[in-house]
Amino acid sequence: MHQAETEAAVAAEAPLFSFQVITDTHVTEDAGHTHNGNFDGALQQIKELAPHSKGIMHVGDVTDHGFPGEYAEFQRIWNKHRSELPEMIMTMGNHDVGLGVWEDRIGRFLSNTDTAAPYHAHWIEGHLFIFLGTERNLKIYCSLSEEQLNWLKSRLEEEAASGRPIFIFLHQPLKNTVAGSYEEQQWHGVEEDDELRAVLEGYLQAILFTGHTHWELEAGHTFFDGGGKLPAMVNAVSTAYLWTDEDQHKDGSQGLFVDVYQDRVVVRGRDFDQAVWVESAHYEIPYPGR
Repeated sequence: MHQAETEAAVAAEAPLFSFQVITDTHVTEDAGHTHNGNFDGALQQIKELAPHSKGIMHVGDVTDHGFPGEYAEFQRIWNKHRSELPEMIMTMGNHDVGLGVWEDRIGRFLSNTDTAAPYHAHWIEGHLFIFLGTERNLKIYCSLSEEQLNWLKSRLEEEAASGRPIFIFLHQPLKNTVAGSYEEQQWHGVEEDDELRAVLEGYLQAILFTGHTHWELEAGHTFFDGGGKLPAMVNAVSTAYLWTDEDQHKDGSQGLFVDVYQDRVVVRGRDFDQAVWVESAHYEIPYPGR
């Protein structure tokens, strides 16, 4: 093979672009807290491993309680790294907005994370990124209005013909999909579970990333293939601490690296605490019909 052909082959296999997915940072007011240190360490590794990343997607529970001091700590850690990192785009989790008065909590989240609304969409490298979010301050679950579901349906319909993958982010997983969401595990949490499934059904080019459960990458069901009807779904774990199939807390910090190719999306699990790739958490998601 001539050099030009070799270079073309290598270029053909290089991803179009890459991004990361983290969740459940649970930043506290204590600068020395393990959660805060884990978030700091995760950002450091993203800087080192993905210098050309196009974005960091945060799937909620940014803070532990939604307190002003916690957001201040979040900003301190983020500002330490942000000049060397791409934009971070966020949705909220139940820990961010599930306490106190809704207007106060959602206002504090939006203003401290530079987020425009509870749900929003972005274009990155010609690909659609959709962030869904609760519209009620529930303790564990999220609640999506009919307006939000219709908005989601419209966005999916508009982009469906492109054939490009669509990336969706929501803190709580659908029931009986990814790790921690099974009924006996009790960490699913979308009040409109049936309604959201109905909107997503058939859009096999979409991929849904969720958090909330903290289930470690080594557990079963980190990846849900959608069963031929729903989009693929991936549990983005947590940078703060982990949970096991034995229903036990585990110290640790994990997240996802995503590479987008011409014909597939590759998701790789990263153990930030151990600074290693999790070999069992490597998923290749082909585009429908290719």
